[in-house]
Amino acid sequence: MNLRLYDNEKNITLIEKEYPDWNISSEEGIIERTTFIEHYFGKGFYKEIYFEGVHIGFGDTLLRNSVRLDFESDFETIEMHFALKGKSTVSTNVLDKSVSFTPHQHNIIYANGMCGKMLWESDQFQLCEINLAPEFFKKFLPLEHHLFDVFRNTMEKGKSGLLAKSHHPVSHKMYQIVDEIMNCERTGIFKRMFLEAKVIELLLLQLEQFTDNSFLNTSIKKVDVDKIYAVREFILQNLDAACSLIDLAHKVGTNDFILKKGFKELFGTTVFAFWNNAKMEQAKQLLTEQNMTVSEVSRQIGYKNPRHFSAAFKRQFGILPSQFKK
Repeated sequence: MNLRLYDNEKNITLIEKEYPDWNISSEEGIIERTTFIEHYFGKGFYKEIYFEGVHIGFGDTLLRNSVRLDFESDFETIEMHFALKGKSTVSTNVLDKSVSFTPHQHNIIYANGMCGKMLWESDQFQLCEINLAPEFFKKFLPLEHHLFDVFRNTMEKGKSGLLAKSHHPVSHKMYQIVDEIMNCERTGIFKRMFLEAKVIELLLLQLEQFTDNSFLNTSIKKVDVDKIYAVREFILQNLDAACSLIDLAHKVGTNDFILKKGFKELFGTTVFAFWNNAKMEQAKQLLTEQNMTVSEVSRQIGYKNPRHFSAAFKRQFGILPSQFKK
């Protein structure tokens, strides 16, 4: 299994790797590698984790300008592709037309010995791609559904293609799982078990969403979708902040009506219900993993009064934070 990423015009090879086949054998059954990127076009990293039947890759690169690269691969794979930041376009002789991903989109791709060109755009490029061995993927592909039957037929013919004609939006739950995968601190066999479970859960969410056409009938404009995702990111990075709906809308250049309506449509909840849930989940983590007191956690997530925090925690989980900590 070989992969090469290079700039044909500048005669520069960026990545050239030979991967073990899908039946990886090692003492703990998991291999990890990180490639640091520092080239004429930008700086960043790409981390890879692989074990039997699964190859996880994710990276973040700051680009100085748009970059066009060539790639070659000689293996068969199913890729769960999550575009997080930046725009990318792939052109290849085995697909009918170029495929572009913009931020917050996902799809599943079957690639069989794919070669071609890719274009990375914008100042930051971030993605997560999970490649599965065909036999691993087929175990979870549902039967008797037209969309999946067509994709299964595509794989049997060895013809590269996309599962869905249109990319779907990355839901909040998908983002949570992607984040858990990228930031997993377990080691050895426990890390492998955790990651395999998360990959299957993420695949479940993708397949479920592909059968729900309501995700494609959104009334939100693409420019507003990006702003709503920016609000989500602001909330998760500033749990202790105090902002009104109008404040949040103005931070990303929209109005409170579009934010309120769009947030509910994209994430299935209100802005402040989402914010509260995020605070409570963070509180659980701080209580158990950081060994902080209830008062310290209360301050950390933006509550001035620990009693108010305790009441909110109990409403959320049915137990006081002091009891939960014990």
